[in-house]
Amino acid sequence: MIAHSQPQLMSSQEFLEWEEQQPLKYEYINGEVIVMTGGTISHSDIAINLTSALKNHLRGKGCKVQMADAKVGVSLQGPFLS
Repeated sequence: MIAHSQPQLMSSQEFLEWEEQQPLKYEYINGEVIVMTGGTISHSDIAINLTSALKNHLRGKGCKVQMADAKVGVSLQGPFLS
């Protein structure tokens, strides 16, 4: 029989403090910390195309588009979720 450890959950504030000391990038989802993988050339091409399209579409509308290395908090609540 193989024992599976439970993931250790942390608060968002604990994560932000911990992440500053880490050499790798991580995602924080509902208290769980997940290491992020490195990108590929195809991924980079898609990200540049999407970022460029969003920036052009949102120009002059008071929105700011970020492509990478920006921490964003997202709340999954509201009329768009069922």
